Amino acid sequence: MLNVTKTFLPSLSEYSQYLERIWANGQVTNEGPFVKELENELVKFTGVKNVIYVSNGTIALQLLIKALKIKDKVITTPFSYCATTNSLIWEGCEPIFADINPISLTCELNTISDVMTDDINAILTTHVYGNAEGLELVEEHCKQRNIPLIFDGAHCFGVNYKGKSIFNYGTASTCSFHATKIFHTIEGGAIFTNDDLLADKLRLLKSFGHKGDDYFLAGINGKTSEFHAIMGLINLKHFQEIKNHRKISSELYDELLNSNKKITIFKWGKYIEKNYSYYPIILPSEEILNTLVAELQKQNIFPRRYFYPSLNTLPFLEKQPCIQSENIANRILCLPLSAEILKEEIIQVCNIINQVI
Repeated sequence: MLNVTKTFLPSLSEYSQYLERIWANGQVTNEGPFVKELENELVKFTGVKNVIYVSNGTIALQLLIKALKIKDKVITTPFSYCATTNSLIWEGCEPIFADINPISLTCELNTISDVMTDDINAILTTHVYGNAEGLELVEEHCKQRNIPLIFDGAHCFGVNYKGKSIFNYGTASTCSFHATKIFHTIEGGAIFTNDDLLADKLRLLKSFGHKGDDYFLAGINGKTSEFHAIMGLINLKHFQEIKNHRKISSELYDELLNSNKKITIFKWGKYIEKNYSYYPIILPSEEILNTLVAELQKQNIFPRRYFYPSLNTLPFLEKQPCIQSENIANRILCLPLSAEILKEEIIQVCNIINQVI
């Protein structure tokens, strides 16, 4: 079976060495030494001043919305995983969808401006697959309006924009460290911000709002364990080899699919140093996509319609038209890609695609 991704797992001996240290010190949760060590290593890796390691990427978004006291109308993207929209809804906000650029698949200033009104209180948008365009323009727009800018960077670990970590942009960024991601801690996520006061507030909110026996805020439990943190510490050491294998695999996909003029291979922004988290292609129609998926599944190959559906069409929301997002969501498919995918497997996938389309 060839799935859209495969979780990278280090050797048992690597993991066991850390387990022995956990058993020796006896602390398994509540901001233990490995959680703190991982946060420090991520600060070094990204160059962002503050990294707050939390239990998952969705909690990261919810904590930020709470910490920034964001209420009511928030401009967001319809082309993302449902967690982006659901985080807003759970925190009592009303998502206002800005359509996407059909090339970058991200919300940029022109589409944001189309739905901007005086009662918008924040912008929460996604670096889709780790892609981005025009971040400075959106930042300046938010500064002029004095509203927060949150970037959902769930796919962005290891992505640089104009030579520095993409997590340096906006009021704050979030990332998912779920087991399906290029860098993972089994479950987990993080908030990245250069705002020290915001970081201090987030650390309180994720830990019931208290330090010791003194309570400061009505917080929740967003903490994670030492067992998750050590997976992150080990995987961080392997990150470059993981990325390199995915780069080689992506380039093979390029080589084998470039001649098929019925397929649109996703184009990355000119300022992006990508991390090769995903390999998305855009098909001519949803009918052709469904036919292709059925043929791949016959061979035990399971790509993913990522992202589908367009979030503005979710059944529990009042629909807001987003023509580009709906069109792309119906035709985009992410092909299998992992740190262990074989050349022969990529050739098999591409042969099926080129036969069907």
